[in-house]
Amino acid sequence: MSKTTTKTLHPRNFHNNLYNFEELIKSEPKLSPFVSLNKYNNLSIDFSNENAVLTLNKALLSHFYNIKNWEIPKGYLCPPIPGRADYIHYIADLLALSNKNVIPKDSSIKGLDIGVGANCIYPIVANSVYNWKFVASDIDKTSLDSVQNIVNKNNSLKGNIEIRLQENSKNIFKNIINENDKFDITVCNPPFHKSKEEANAGTKRKIQNLTKQKDVKNKLNFGGKSNELWCDGGELSFISNMIIESAEFKENCLWFSILVSKKDNLAQIYKRLKKVKPFKIHTIEMKQGQKITRVVAWTFHTKKMQEQWFLNKSNK
Repeated sequence: MSKTTTKTLHPRNFHNNLYNFEELIKSEPKLSPFVSLNKYNNLSIDFSNENAVLTLNKALLSHFYNIKNWEIPKGYLCPPIPGRADYIHYIADLLALSNKNVIPKDSSIKGLDIGVGANCIYPIVANSVYNWKFVASDIDKTSLDSVQNIVNKNNSLKGNIEIRLQENSKNIFKNIINENDKFDITVCNPPFHKSKEEANAGTKRKIQNLTKQKDVKNKLNFGGKSNELWCDGGELSFISNMIIESAEFKENCLWFSILVSKKDNLAQIYKRLKKVKPFKIHTIEMKQGQKITRVVAWTFHTKKMQEQWFLNKSNK
């Protein structure tokens, strides 16, 4: 078992510095009405305002990733892009460990996003920065319709992102990974909560931290439908199911990975992983402001098999 720890965003993350709102407004003029001086006399937005956050995301995607047309259905999850980008950059480092310490930056790399949501952020960042292809899967057809709409309206994404509907909500990789598929990496931002009430309580704490106000309405400033925010048993149950299924598809995928929100779940996650006997488990701790999240990744391939995996790519 190995571990990567960071105190800041990944060195290759475009969002390491404070947002340059003047430049972002040039990329997305509709951001302008939401920008004003904060108490530190810096330009900023009200991060508890869902419309401001949504428009900021549009500006970031346009400015840094050349995505000029990005819309999501009302009420769907609008995630902070810097943290999502961090996940992809660390996954690139993880793949380098299997590729003689060379980060792969070409379209031969194929990823699978489990629960892509309506926003499609992981595939967008991966394709824009590293030229990887992605399969985007979800149990929610509206989410996948949104992803397809984003792909259709951005030429750079056409032919690089494929959507697949998971028709059985109890399955994760089953019915998504086909017999002849070869994925270099799977990524997943799972539903963290056990119930709607737990999700609402978490959102209330988030807004209180952002606004420093004790009395706030239960409003999801980053959006989110039920399947995006909670599931029976919460993230531990979801991850446990993923671990069990991963053993059935170990020949189809080089690395499996998932975002873990709750540190207290790690011990049980490692215990469940050891039962399926992966060759290696790697944990990445990512920090964004005061928030720490973790990516747990595992592979069933020995070091020699990992090198052969990439050698097979180069021989095609």
